[in-house]
Amino acid sequence: MATQLHPFDPITPGEITLATKILQAAFPGVTLRYKKIDIQEPIKAEVVPYIDAERLGKPLPTKPSRLLQVLFHRLDTGAFFKALLNAGARTVVYAKELPKHVQGPVDTDELIEIEKLCLEHPAVQAEIAKLQLPAGVTVCNDPWIYGTDDINETRRLFQCYMYIVETDHAQNNHYSIPCKFSPVFNALTHELVRMDYLPATVDASTTETQPWKPVKTIQYAHDLLGEPLRTDLKPYVVQQPQGPSFSIQGNEVAWQKWRFRVGFNSREGLVIHNITYDGRSLFYRLSVSEMTVPYGGKTSLTGWMEQIANLEIDPRAPFHRKQAFDVGDVGFGITANQLSLGCDCLGHIKYFDGYRCDSKGNPVLLKNVICLHEQDNGLQHKHTNYRSGAATVVRNRQLVAQMICTVSNYEYIFAFIFDQAANIELEVRATGILSTVPFDNETFGTTVPWGTNVGPGVMAPYHQHMFSFRMDPALDGPKNTIYHQDSVAMPEDDKNPYLVGYTSEETIIKTSGTADTDVARHRVFKIRNDSQINPITYKPIAYKLMASPAQMLLASPRSFGYKRAVFATKPIWVTKYQDDELFAGGEFTNQSKESQGVEKWVARKDNVENEDIVLWHTFGLTHNPRIEDFPVMPMERVSVMLKPDGFFTKNPALDVPPSTQPFNKSTLHPGPATCCSGGVKL
Repeated sequence: MATQLHPFDPITPGEITLATKILQAAFPGVTLRYKKIDIQEPIKAEVVPYIDAERLGKPLPTKPSRLLQVLFHRLDTGAFFKALLNAGARTVVYAKELPKHVQGPVDTDELIEIEKLCLEHPAVQAEIAKLQLPAGVTVCNDPWIYGTDDINETRRLFQCYMYIVETDHAQNNHYSIPCKFSPVFNALTHELVRMDYLPATVDASTTETQPWKPVKTIQYAHDLLGEPLRTDLKPYVVQQPQGPSFSIQGNEVAWQKWRFRVGFNSREGLVIHNITYDGRSLFYRLSVSEMTVPYGGKTSLTGWMEQIANLEIDPRAPFHRKQAFDVGDVGFGITANQLSLGCDCLGHIKYFDGYRCDSKGNPVLLKNVICLHEQDNGLQHKHTNYRSGAATVVRNRQLVAQMICTVSNYEYIFAFIFDQAANIELEVRATGILSTVPFDNETFGTTVPWGTNVGPGVMAPYHQHMFSFRMDPALDGPKNTIYHQDSVAMPEDDKNPYLVGYTSEETIIKTSGTADTDVARHRVFKIRNDSQINPITYKPIAYKLMASPAQMLLASPRSFGYKRAVFATKPIWVTKYQDDELFAGGEFTNQSKESQGVEKWVARKDNVENEDIVLWHTFGLTHNPRIEDFPVMPMERVSVMLKPDGFFTKNPALDVPPSTQPFNKSTLHPGPATCCSGGVKL
């Protein structure tokens, strides 16, 4: 099996089955509940000689061992284990019990179980009965990871947020009618820990469940809108009659001088491995390593009035614990959508599948979770010689690898975009439905400073979406350096007699650490290879990161929300490469008390000049909802780009054929005749 697989290939269903057999033999007579069975990234020192030989067309050395990582619970003791298996040797490398406070990610079966448990529990049914719902109106719940507000808490907990389902429809917007009670369950024992009652006024006071005052659901589904759809939208058809310009061999993609491998795992979802351009190595690995969505700023109500004065995000319990780590707590791979032709991606589409395990260790197909397609993005370059009127026009063809994840209420669209000028863009789009809370806003003028009224009895709290983009560079080799370049005005001296000059200042990041973006100084972060000098610029070859300047985490440094997500407090982190350091927030984020991620790794103060390094960029959105974001949110876009900066000796897209009408076959819109038939020439 392993001999036919590339070291970067995603896990196969056969490997998932093999993992369960190995562990069943290692734990005879013990029932195991699986949280994760996935590929362990190959040891870099072992795989680099293999991919270098591939790139150079040399004989291939022996493949590195194919390793599988498994997270599971023993159901007899409840103990949580992490195991590493050698798939080729069919052996257990290790199986170690983790500390009691460590919680693994949520699995799909667990979410379904908790949702069902919640609705069937007598205490929850008693609360529902107090609502006195009319016939045909029911209640549903979203099980949320519990978060943290107690350093001594070791139970595996879920907070269930309840909603009224006013319409029996597959796309009913239950987020329009949130309830004011929220049970907390122990996921392992299935016991009800307590019933929380949610604040629904400006202060933190709560009340017992009262009979529901009927309101109409604010719907987004087309057949529930109660209004006609637009009729003036004509088809927009993307066709490639000669097929795509890319070619696929397994998970390897070749397109316009690019070669890379499409990877997939249950945690990060889409991963791009071994990226080269025109035979030159660029990046070993690119991924979105973590994200956090904090909804609350404090771990208690201390300083609550101060937060109101400062217009901070919702400080009321239990919303102070409402903080998702969508990669570490659940997984983008687990939540990836099955994409559909003509809907999620347009044009000539190549799909890639993935696999995960269920709680019993059976393989589950994740079909069409990644789509690959080309798109036109306007002009790549153009110049018109004003003397002759002759013009060179080249359009910007791009290749897009895309994944869409539904994490409860939100959707995230992730796209790695490659173009013909050797640029790589990571585009993130947020859509879906706002996470709502109950709020008694019937009296005119009733508002809060940390949220937006989006309907009768419903408020959308302020929150942030913070992403960590992990870049493992290999620019013409594994030894690279990170530095930042600032553009600054020249001093007012004899060298600047007309007072208009400016120059640049470079600062090398020599030891592992952090750096800030600085729009006022046009700060640009660059990755360079000091051993490869550009023959034209006389400077080391480089790529630059076009960072996305964003507000960092707003939570107080004294809060659990801050301590659990330190990666989100700085826009730039630089670490020395270690095989097991993949996730900015640490390996285990669910109910974590503090992060075990990048802030621990930079503290080593490793030398990162001319070393195998990793660059981490934190970016995102501070989302203060608009009424227009409800009931479903128009896409919000953020983007990060990697661009060659002295890596080539000229524009690498010069050899792209010019744009012509016979090639593009555009059509002219019919219009009335005019008195002017010629063009205008300067």
